[in-house]
Amino acid sequence: MAVDRVPVLKRCRSLGIEPMVLGYDKKSRRTLTRSNRKMSEYATQLREKQKAKFIYGVLEKPFRNYYEKADRMKGMTGENLMVMLESRLDNVIFRMALARTRREARQIVGHKHVTVNGKAVNIPSYLCKAGDVIEIREKSKSLQRYKDIVESTGGRLVPAWIDVDLEALKGTIKALPTREEIDVPVDEMLIVELYSK
Repeated sequence: MAVDRVPVLKRCRSLGIEPMVLGYDKKSRRTLTRSNRKMSEYATQLREKQKAKFIYGVLEKPFRNYYEKADRMKGMTGENLMVMLESRLDNVIFRMALARTRREARQIVGHKHVTVNGKAVNIPSYLCKAGDVIEIREKSKSLQRYKDIVESTGGRLVPAWIDVDLEALKGTIKALPTREEIDVPVDEMLIVELYSK
């Protein structure tokens, strides 16, 4: 299985993302020295794609599959792509404030700590639908890990499209998010332009 081992802050610097977007409250003190050369159109598009892949922790092949699926759906391809990425199970766990970072959310899902509608799901890329009830497994609820997570993420704003009960470590997806509700600094139109060449 492919694993991205690039240091998070280094990657954030190179892509121009705030570490807070990923759930890290660290700040990099180094500054990136860039030459004043203008980026080509292709470079700008590629950078947006890399940003989206890095934020959601998706590798190239699955990302391309998401794009192709979004392209076949009704509506705007870019918006469909962002909604699909946002409704991945690992991202929903992160949004529900049941994990400090998306990487931690992925690990929680992979270790079978999560149930969707009462069934254990250990696939981070599982696409959640409106009405799904996502909950931390009964066995795992008593773990100290979740008490620590809830304590550290308690102040995090939960999006309006998810209804969360942090005491019970569960939440319900009221509806799939619209593009306006997704606060990720990615210009999806550039990704669409890149793939439609």
